[in-house]
Amino acid sequence: MSINQYHCPLCSFKGSFLTFRNRQYALCPRCSSLERHRLQFMILQHVLADKKTSEMKALHFAPESAFRTWFSNIFGEYKTADIEMEGVDFKVDIQDLPFADQQFDFIFASHVLEHIQDDMKAISEIHRILKPGGIAILPVPIVCDKTVEYAAPDPAEDFHVRAPGMDYYDRYEACFSIWEYYSSKNISDIYQPYVYGSSVKDHPLRVDAERLMDVVPVVYR
Repeated sequence: MSINQYHCPLCSFKGSFLTFRNRQYALCPRCSSLERHRLQFMILQHVLADKKTSEMKALHFAPESAFRTWFSNIFGEYKTADIEMEGVDFKVDIQDLPFADQQFDFIFASHVLEHIQDDMKAISEIHRILKPGGIAILPVPIVCDKTVEYAAPDPAEDFHVRAPGMDYYDRYEACFSIWEYYSSKNISDIYQPYVYGSSVKDHPLRVDAERLMDVVPVVYR
């Protein structure tokens, strides 16, 4: 594989990926997928491979365009939710959801919990509305060694209320008894699932590394 000649699994583009927010090789020029989308897509295909998705009810928080069409095609019932975004099925606060217990088979909330002040309440709510045997995929951006809580939302970090480290995923253990972790190492480099350019000091807490591994946590009720 030549340098910066990649394959996007979401749209089948083959060629050079573009720089996005100082991150080299991040953006697919055809479908605008980013590193995390390509990693998550490959892991989603693996996790859902033996599931009857046509019989599943799915809820997608802060729905990315990279997944909306695919999710709507594979799931029997697909709903979207956000507290502010227009064009979603439900405008809701993830810390206080209006749904009855055990309503959904699959919940996807990518890069959401780093914005949520009471994230443990949100995690508890996700667990509450998930059916027994249901799956939730809840990645956050891993940007430092150990999670740091901010005194206030940081505008330099898209108003994140914390900088997550790998220890952040320990919080899921309070609600979920089964979990799996997948990372950039689990898929081929041809899909470019790493975060490059993090040595640019755009935030003082960020790990100083030329290439960061991303992580996809999958939890089961």
